[in-house]
Amino acid sequence: MEIKIGMSRRSDKIVTDKDTAAAYKTGGQEVFSTPAMIALMEESAFLLLKESPLGLDSVGTEMDIKHTRACGVGAKVYSIAKVEKVDGNRVVFSVSAKDEKGEIGSGAHTRYIIDPVRFMKKINGR
Repeated sequence: MEIKIGMSRRSDKIVTDKDTAAAYKTGGQEVFSTPAMIALMEESAFLLLKESPLGLDSVGTEMDIKHTRACGVGAKVYSIAKVEKVDGNRVVFSVSAKDEKGEIGSGAHTRYIIDPVRFMKKINGR
């Protein structure tokens, strides 16, 4: 199996106090924060590669995201990552996040497939 254009994965969560802009100190309101939304988007993309039959490990390198609507604590939110381009070990995803009322954010995310042992040796200087 290879990573193919159009493959997608969904990640779900319920917004908690720990996910708010106030908790992240990126705003003063008790609403789903942009960093938490981005983390959910990254989760979808990471797990799409990791849970594939190839079990690919990857690192995120780029996010181009718009957070277009707020939602509060208790909201059921989800993210979908969809493979748009594969170029060697570089994978580009379209990502979106939604709640019960519709879209709350969208954009693009790039990940690189890595060998985790080699990657960590490089990071740790070994």
